Amino acid sequence: MPSQIKAIIFDVGGVLADWSPYNLYKKYLPDKASIDAFLDEIDFYAWNAEQDRGRSFAEGVAVHSAIFPHRAELIKAYADNWIDSITGLNAGTVDLFYRLKRKGFPLYGLSNWSAETFPLVKEEFIFLKDMDVVVLSGEVKLIKPEPEIFHYLLERIPEDAEECLFIDDSLPNIEAAQKLGFQTVHFKSAEGLAKKLKENQLL
Repeated sequence: MPSQIKAIIFDVGGVLADWSPYNLYKKYLPDKASIDAFLDEIDFYAWNAEQDRGRSFAEGVAVHSAIFPHRAELIKAYADNWIDSITGLNAGTVDLFYRLKRKGFPLYGLSNWSAETFPLVKEEFIFLKDMDVVVLSGEVKLIKPEPEIFHYLLERIPEDAEECLFIDDSLPNIEAAQKLGFQTVHFKSAEGLAKKLKENQLL
């Protein structure tokens, strides 16, 4: 990670906040293997990405329930109880966020998130008010890892891609950012992120 980094871009769900369908479906299915089987069967992440892109949950539930009628109840459960997929903030990462803020780095958010559900957690996500720019997929109708959403962000910030460090827990998103010239950290834990930041003298 070269020292020319001038700004930091954070993903939200999975990095600053603990989002996972497992948080919700563990109340409906007996074990992780059952949840995995269900998520794979309905191609959950591709389905959910369309809500992140801007499709309403009502339409998403209707479309997918028609394809998987025997899973309709579980599909609807995600829409009805979405808030249960969030268990709170990742305290370690939020701490790093504010340490970087105190160092004077501009901090940006680039997140795949439904515009329909984001208002449910906006007040809880205290870090949002301290981000200089926030781009949500559901609001702009663009989605990671497609390059267009990265270009959308770059048009709204003064830095070039090469001057930004992009932090995300999704490897496809990381790979897409790298192709566009961003410096990256594939997030796996707050401890691992802290180590990377210290190694490169950003903290």
